[in-house]
Amino acid sequence: MSDEMQEILNDFLTESNEMLEVLDQRFVTLESDPNNTDLLNEIFRAMHSMKGSAGFLGFNNLVDVAHRGENILNKLRQGEMAVNPAIISLILETIDVIKAIMADIRESGADSHVATAAIAAKLDDILNGKTIAAAPAPMEAVAPKVEAAATPVVAPQTLGEILVNDGLASKEQVLDALTAQQHQAEPKTPLGEILLQAKAITERALDQALHKQEKQPKPAEEDATIRVETKRLDSVMNLVGELVLGRNRLIKIGTQLEQQHESDPQVRVLSETLAQLNLVTTDLQLAVMKTRMLPIKKVFAKLPRMVRDLSQKLNKQVHLEMRGEETELDKSVADEIGDPLVHLVRNAIDHGIETPAERQAKGKAGEGQLTIAASQEGNSIVIRINDDGRGIQVEKIKEKALSKGLISEAELATMEHREVLNLIFLPGFSTAEKVTDVSGRGVGMDVVRTNIRKINGSVDLESEPGKGSQIIIKLPLTIAIIQALMVEVERSIFAIPLSTVIEAVRISRSEIKTINGREVLHLRDRVLPLIRLAQEFDIPTDSDRERFYVVVAALGDRRVGVVVDELRSQEEVVIKSIWDYLETVKGVSGATITGEGKVVLILDTSELVQNAQAWHNPGVAA
Repeated sequence: MSDEMQEILNDFLTESNEMLEVLDQRFVTLESDPNNTDLLNEIFRAMHSMKGSAGFLGFNNLVDVAHRGENILNKLRQGEMAVNPAIISLILETIDVIKAIMADIRESGADSHVATAAIAAKLDDILNGKTIAAAPAPMEAVAPKVEAAATPVVAPQTLGEILVNDGLASKEQVLDALTAQQHQAEPKTPLGEILLQAKAITERALDQALHKQEKQPKPAEEDATIRVETKRLDSVMNLVGELVLGRNRLIKIGTQLEQQHESDPQVRVLSETLAQLNLVTTDLQLAVMKTRMLPIKKVFAKLPRMVRDLSQKLNKQVHLEMRGEETELDKSVADEIGDPLVHLVRNAIDHGIETPAERQAKGKAGEGQLTIAASQEGNSIVIRINDDGRGIQVEKIKEKALSKGLISEAELATMEHREVLNLIFLPGFSTAEKVTDVSGRGVGMDVVRTNIRKINGSVDLESEPGKGSQIIIKLPLTIAIIQALMVEVERSIFAIPLSTVIEAVRISRSEIKTINGREVLHLRDRVLPLIRLAQEFDIPTDSDRERFYVVVAALGDRRVGVVVDELRSQEEVVIKSIWDYLETVKGVSGATITGEGKVVLILDTSELVQNAQAWHNPGVAA
């Protein structure tokens, strides 16, 4: 394949995948609003455009499936077929087959490896007037309603204008058709169908006009964009990271020179130049970070379809509401949060929201409410997942945790309500009474926490029995460059991510107490487990030291005190992976280079907190 054809193929795959991502959500919205003709026309045009591009590239299997799906959509547009859950399910199944074909094309360059006979037969049955079996659930209320559906794209030229300007229809014919459309009851027949029925235009002319409408230039603000491969952005981000390290080094040297040669005019000029370099580097860093940002709606896009399918499978009724879809986060963070979000939504529907009969018996509406809201709070992205289901039974969690040996009774007696709730994130924990293909295998929630911790995020749980639950996920805006507190232990420097630091206090040796052989600090109303970095990393210590600093770090409701000798400074650091060299080292998330040119380890606060909690029960894996 020539470079030109490969570029065309890549553009086709990218555009088609973008369309498919949107179509899942559009079909679910259409199911709850079957009379939305604008939405139906938008779906039809997307399918038509994808079929045309596939035909140009010679992907006949894809054309065949898309053509059958397009024919059903056309019947829905013409009112010859009603929008109902069974048909929506079949079209969604068609979309799944098209996705599989797209994956085949991306991997092999051909579309012949995916079986299409079964879906083609089902679509032909519908087109020939045969009925299909209804879905098992009471579908009139099962389909999730998606709030704030995206507004259909408005083309610069209307269909009527294109028909008149291209000489495909007269102005009088179009005006007559518009007048007839205005006098119709809802839903109104599309303009093109009225002109066809009046024999004012041919089907070929309508198809030509629709195709031209689809291919019109987009508004100027959308034209001023280009597609860039993610790996190129990653490369630029790495270079900016190196530049930040170089800037920090230069500023450190410049400060030292200024102190030693304060009266030298050249040193003053150097200081001014370094201040300008610092400003430009900071602006460049922010600009590059913004190029990597994308709206979280890209992550949310798969949820409406999943909620629809799962609610049908479990015979439940769910109203899905999504807020803050315009909130932006780094692509690397977005890539990592997708799977945990799916786990949490599945758990909310399976464990949280009751069946309609159970809800009505409790005096609730038969339809459950599931809300997913995203927002930016300071330097963090916060995602809240709320359901109004049965909530979590604390006693059941305690019983399960004890029976599985995940925690001791002594530790359980000292835990607060929210700490008990968060036991569900322990490995192997599950409250499901039986194993299904949805949940109950004891995996999922611990995987969620592990994946979120990988990107320096946190997950927390709140619940009230009978009223529902809320899961709160906090994520960093970016995982490449962070603010850190630099601390010193026996002349060794460590970096603690500032996002996890609550406070730092100075204490004396006498304030440190011992419980069950482990050191603790009584800080206000909390007993704080202590971790000495010198012990964690086998650093020889001066046993005569009387004064220490304790950095209080947090992970959700849990706290740990990190004992250090000195607090150095707050710095912006670039995280560098060290797993190829120090894979077995615990409590470290990466490394950075300081202004002095030294390599400094960045602590993994979540692992330190977990290690501190494990001392209550040696059987709990740290």
